Amino acid sequence: MLNTLSQRGFVVQDEMSQRYCMTVKLAAVGLRFLSASGTSDICQPSLDRLARHTGELVRLAVVHGDGLLWIAKAQGSSSPLRYDPYLGNPVDLHSTSVGKAWLVTLDEEVAVALVKSRGFKSTVGSGRPIAHDEASLRAELEVTRKRGYGVSIEEGELGTSAMAQAIIVGRDRVAVGVVSIAGPAARLTRERMAEFAPVLDAIALEIADLWPAREIVNLVNGNHRENVATG
Repeated sequence: MLNTLSQRGFVVQDEMSQRYCMTVKLAAVGLRFLSASGTSDICQPSLDRLARHTGELVRLAVVHGDGLLWIAKAQGSSSPLRYDPYLGNPVDLHSTSVGKAWLVTLDEEVAVALVKSRGFKSTVGSGRPIAHDEASLRAELEVTRKRGYGVSIEEGELGTSAMAQAIIVGRDRVAVGVVSIAGPAARLTRERMAEFAPVLDAIALEIADLWPAREIVNLVNGNHRENVATG
């Protein structure tokens, strides 16, 4: 996948670190998507309210093709100790709360295939992912299903924690996005996550009601059909 993105000018490889970085071309694709859907403007008040309630960073990612794309955020923390990463960072599916929250909405074989196609190496940060092979991925997805929301504690990035809930719309119950709460691991503990879970669920449902469902579901299904046809 990285080779294809590099050939098409969406990413470049740093000669010193050998890590890949997004180009302006990829950012432009995201901006066109946002402009067409109006999603961030519609959902921002809900994100702002959740951020104020939790006092942490709240972000929204949308399903785009076979992955997730960050599109909006609201910072609820005024503390010097806060988590506020660049919105354009890529989303690793196996090691992030949003990735896990989305993966469990898919058929498990499809979810596993998506992660295996990308690999188990993190592209952002130097965290310690729980899922490092197929067996551990399946086990983590089962834990996520039973819990009811995605959790990542120092998996994507050391010192940070996050929880996430999928946004489900339409008669077919399609996941079109994920809303997350993230913050310093010392503050966003499992206990606080359990406290925040009901309001996170409520905001995910609220955003689902606001979502331009028909247009987005058609986009998601169209991308999936295109991927299947060319895959």
